[in-house]
Amino acid sequence: MKRKIALLFDDEKGNTKGDKFFEYFISCLIIINMIAIVLESYDEIHKIYGFYFYALELFSIIIFSLEYIVRIWIANILSPNLKPSKARYKYVTSFMGIVDLISIVPFFLPFLIKIDLRILRTLRLFRLLRLLKLKRYFKSLSIIKNVVLKTKNEILVTIFLVFILLILASTLMYNIEKNAQPEAFKNIGQAMWWAVATLTTVGYGDIYPVTGIGKILSAFIALLGIGIVALPTGIISSAYIEEVRKLRLKNEEFNCPHCGKEIN
Repeated sequence: MKRKIALLFDDEKGNTKGDKFFEYFISCLIIINMIAIVLESYDEIHKIYGFYFYALELFSIIIFSLEYIVRIWIANILSPNLKPSKARYKYVTSFMGIVDLISIVPFFLPFLIKIDLRILRTLRLFRLLRLLKLKRYFKSLSIIKNVVLKTKNEILVTIFLVFILLILASTLMYNIEKNAQPEAFKNIGQAMWWAVATLTTVGYGDIYPVTGIGKILSAFIALLGIGIVALPTGIISSAYIEEVRKLRLKNEEFNCPHCGKEIN
């Protein structure tokens, strides 16, 4: 029975109908929780449906708590090469194990420790960590992780270039505009806020140059920002497409060339 239950939680070996149902059920519950968090922020909705929100929270805590306990129980099945105690320790200290624990702790904490209610409202934000649990159930999310890991060097170099450009632009604009607008450009920090809004082409309009040289520099920075700030998007997009292509080729290797069904 323990092995059958373990199959429901095994991301690799579990391929039964029960496994699919469990994946969809947990995923839907997590998404419903996220929607509930948003709706609860509206006072008029919370006043009317507050009881239902609490009932959903209680039901979710029971399900997620049982899932956490079961995962600890079957850890030695999922990691047969480790001793039971080490397998359980591995899960409890793993990233997803910590996420599972933190997502349910805020509910139980008030029963164990007397805490100011204002702090409890902050602790409720930990419920958002339930969204990270979707990584376990949606395998396609692992593609994003692989893409970020493969392109981290390129992204870091791009971020470094953007940072240098921000420093140069804000320093130049501060020296150009500080006499004309001493309140708007008091220091390089305020000028950096202008540089961020200009480089990202957001343009809030709260701080802007009034001198001729400042306007020319602003136009140049805006045009430069279109290319440089967009670089990470291009890097990630190309890597994502490549990762999807590799995944499709890998899946085709295990499918019958005639009927297309998976070869066992």
